[in-house]
Amino acid sequence: MPSNKIKISAVEFANTYPFMYGLTETGFDKKVILETDHPAECAAKLISGKVDIGLIPVAALPLMKESHIITDYCLGAYGKVKTVMLLGNCPFEKIKTVSLDYRSRSSVNLAKILAKNAWKKEFIWKETSEDFDFINIADDEAIVLIGDRCFEYENRYRYGTDLAEEWYKYTGLPFAFACWTSNKILDKDFLTGFNNALGEGVKNIPAVVEKYGKTGTIRGEDLKIYLTENMNFDLNDDKRKAIKLFLDLMSKL
Repeated sequence: MPSNKIKISAVEFANTYPFMYGLTETGFDKKVILETDHPAECAAKLISGKVDIGLIPVAALPLMKESHIITDYCLGAYGKVKTVMLLGNCPFEKIKTVSLDYRSRSSVNLAKILAKNAWKKEFIWKETSEDFDFINIADDEAIVLIGDRCFEYENRYRYGTDLAEEWYKYTGLPFAFACWTSNKILDKDFLTGFNNALGEGVKNIPAVVEKYGKTGTIRGEDLKIYLTENMNFDLNDDKRKAIKLFLDLMSKL
């Protein structure tokens, strides 16, 4: 018999630990079918209707027939985020080619927006896929890399540029990488419960670090600093303004 539970796709990176903590500690995860995927896959599942709710890259919003941003929370940053990076082995001005992480539409478009508007640079953009070798790149090449891998790989490169920090310098606004979005109108009580469950995690970062800080790529104190100083989870007016501006600039690419 098919389940009538709401299906949710969340991002599988450390920045989503507070949300996962809130959903599991409140028991809300038992009321839904909860899956984790990389951001582009979250978007693909929501667009195709395989799930009802996704923590999707904001760049995927225009691709949806119907979209509703449904919570007070997002994956965002005021300045340095540390997990959306342009990495390479040559100084910035010598970069000719940029290979783009296949796992996120927002970060890829953010790089293109910054190149056009803030840096006034023309790069050769290269798509990647799962088997792309992000480590062994040409001397005049850089990569846009997202997620926990940035912590793992950043020391293998001589130069790094934080894309959220560059956006903040350019616009004076925070960046919202992904927000909780549904592809249909959902029950109000369900949405209140979902929002409250997410909030439980966001308000209890020390407990989140205690629970998740011994596994994964980002651990212990590094995880605590990342979740409190780099990530910002409130979908406030500044971030809503930033989403609007980002989508506007993206449409002009």
